[in-house]
Amino acid sequence: AEILVETARMWEDLGFYGDDGCFHLHGVTGPDEYTALVNDNAFTNLMARLNLNYAASAVRRLEADYPEAHAALCFELGLDPAEVDAWERAATAMYVPHDETTGITPQDDSFLKREVWDLERTPSDKYPLLLHFHPLIIYRHQVLKQADVVMAMFMLGNEFTIEQKKRNFAYYDPLTTGDSSLSACIQSIVASEIGENHAADLYFRFALLMDLADVAGNVSDGVHVASAAGAWMALVLGFGGVRDFDARLTIDPHLPAHFDELAFSLRFRDRQIRVTLRHDRERYLVDEGDPLDVTIRGVAHRLAPGVALDLGAADFAGG
Repeated sequence: AEILVETARMWEDLGFYGDDGCFHLHGVTGPDEYTALVNDNAFTNLMARLNLNYAASAVRRLEADYPEAHAALCFELGLDPAEVDAWERAATAMYVPHDETTGITPQDDSFLKREVWDLERTPSDKYPLLLHFHPLIIYRHQVLKQADVVMAMFMLGNEFTIEQKKRNFAYYDPLTTGDSSLSACIQSIVASEIGENHAADLYFRFALLMDLADVAGNVSDGVHVASAAGAWMALVLGFGGVRDFDARLTIDPHLPAHFDELAFSLRFRDRQIRVTLRHDRERYLVDEGDPLDVTIRGVAHRLAPGVALDLGAADFAGG
């Protein structure tokens, strides 16, 4: 709660209300390191909104259910109830860029006004761009070092429709260089979700082989630990289709055609879950812990401990 209060205070202090009545965050940099110091980066605004809402709900829950802890929190941090109201107002008014013409989410309020970098005509020996072009040249173009809006669609997937995800991915994927090892795994996950199977497999291989094949040519400097973790994420969250929004576990598998089987385990709210996916059958088991409500391929199920849920091809045809 202390961390939530201080971070919510930061966002509310950094932002301001514009003439349009919306809450804006200016002079920020989102995940994409090839775009710096912009206004209303979509990822930043969306994550700030999540932070503000979560902080407000946490404080209100403390007040209702743990009054002594709430009183201590207010005393230690000098928290005024009016602050919580202010966080909720800022979250409700948060500006999220949207372009009516293309139907996409602009990375920031000026991104679409820039010239598109011609990646097809950029020689292969000029990558990564940051080693061959001045940052001020890169900053003037539509070109990404790593996933930005695509990252937002992964982190906050419940706030985008599948159509929005497809349009955004189609726009930003050709602009993304992959100069960052942090990008491929996220692109793979979202590609799996929207049915871009070839891209999903390609980006998974990039993440998996980043060090094994020395993709970036710098493995001698150390292991790309985030990319290694990202390979697991691409498997479980991408091909496995695992999501957790609003404390609800959903699984919507997208097993690649050339995979015979994908098996993994998860720890979710004091439960040990084991999942085995094949093209003709799937198995879901709570190996330890209480019963679990989970949505699989859009259908609600309750998994009882020690009792496997076996699904056949007829159960997930078209999934």
